[in-house]
Formats: sequence, structure tokens, C-alpha cells
Amino acid sequence: MRFFARLSYKGTKYHGWQIQPNAISIQEELEKAFSTILQTKTAITGAGRTDSGVHAKNYIAHFDMDNPLFTNDLDNLIYKLNALLPIDIAIHEINAVKDNAHARFDAKSRTYKYYISKHKDAFNYELSWLRFGKLNLDLMNNACEILMTYNDFTSFAKLHTDNKTNNCVIKTAFWKESDTKIVFEITADRFLRNMVRSIVGTMVSIGLERLSLNDFKNIIESKNRNNAGVSAPASGLFLKKIVYPKEIYLA
Repeated sequence: MRFFARLSYKGTKYHGWQIQPNAISIQEELEKAFSTILQTKTAITGAGRTDSGVHAKNYIAHFDMDNPLFTNDLDNLIYKLNALLPIDIAIHEINAVKDNAHARFDAKSRTYKYYISKHKDAFNYELSWLRFGKLNLDLMNNACEILMTYNDFTSFAKLHTDNKTNNCVIKTAFWKESDTKIVFEITADRFLRNMVRSIVGTMVSIGLERLSLNDFKNIIESKNRNNAGVSAPASGLFLKKIVYPKEIYLA
């Protein structure tokens, strides 16, 4: 049977989601824990890559399991996995899905949030970008409106990747501010590697009034990553939510 696991992780000490040589990853930690508990080598397939240092509040991964001890007691599996996993990775839910369900390819949308701290916080420095100075959020939200009129985001994509297309459909994008934070939220059908962080970095330049809205349009239309701003630090980026069709779930 195939299952979806919903989990969260603090990405600070990890080199992203995907297993890689000579670097610790979220996927590696999960596969070790699942294989140990299920007593058989278990592959874990994630909803997509997150870069080194990026966090997730609601990440989805799928795995296959035929162990009757746990297929009939998923709460016990969750308990045992959480006891074995590092403190900064947590399993919240495991649900049975159709045998052909896929955590990456069946996702209908993904939502990211980026957090900027306006004041130094001794307890939050690994979970946001600390930067001082006033940002013009009206201009930044105007840039969001411009962003949603385009589909090709080559200018915000990591160079030299194996993407077949750099087209994405952005459904919502906006900035909001509180006393202590400035937060960017964006939802799209898919994201390119480094896309959100490069959008944030470029929009901060707009908020500082170093780039105009016309400059922003020209950056997007240039389809050249070198024209966009510097990527914002990974520490402030969180994968917030992934949406799937209801019919892939068995219960």
C-alpha cells in the first residue's frame, strides 16, 4: 500500500531535502528512520526539493509499506518514527492513498512564506531574515500584481538546472506587515529552484526604491537570472502548504 506522510522540519542544519553525497539531508534521515522501524529498506519520495537551510511546516512525502503491524496502526508508526527521528524533523500524519498517488506529480499547488524580522530576536534568528530599514510595501505589492501577469520565470530560476520548462502559474502573491515582521506569501502550481528567494531579494530592492516597477517588468521579460536581485537568505523561507486532489486519498 502507498501512504502520504505529512511532516515538518527545521532546515537549518540540513543541505536541503534530497539525498546527496557527503551532506546530511531530510530525505536521508527519513529513509533511515522508516527503514529501521519497518525493518526493510524503504524509499521516501518527496513533494519536491527544498534548498539547503530552507524549512517546511507542511511537507508531503510518499512511501510504500506492506507491514500489517503498522498498516492497521498508523498512530503507532508515527509514534515510533518521531521517537527515532532528530528533534528538528517531525511526522504529523500518515494517510493511505491510491497506489499510483505521487507526492510530487499530483500536487495541485504549493504555498511558501518568507519571513523578514524587523528587530533582532535572540530566539528567531535561524527562522527569518533580519534586516533593518523601512520597506515600501505598497510598491512591493504592486510588484506582486505584475508578477502574476507572467508565466515564464527564468529570471528567478537557479542556473544550469534540468528543468524542461521555467513556466509556472502564480495564483496569489502578497506582502503584509506586523509590528515585528514583514511576510511574503506566494502560491503557485509549481516553483523553480531558488525562485522564491530570488523574487524576495528582487522585491526588497523595489521596497528600498532601488528598482522601479518598470525595472521589475524588464527583469522578468529579460529571462536572465543575472538581471534579478540577490537571493534572500534561506533562513526565512518556509514551505507552508501543498494541496492535492481529494480523490487520491483512501479515507
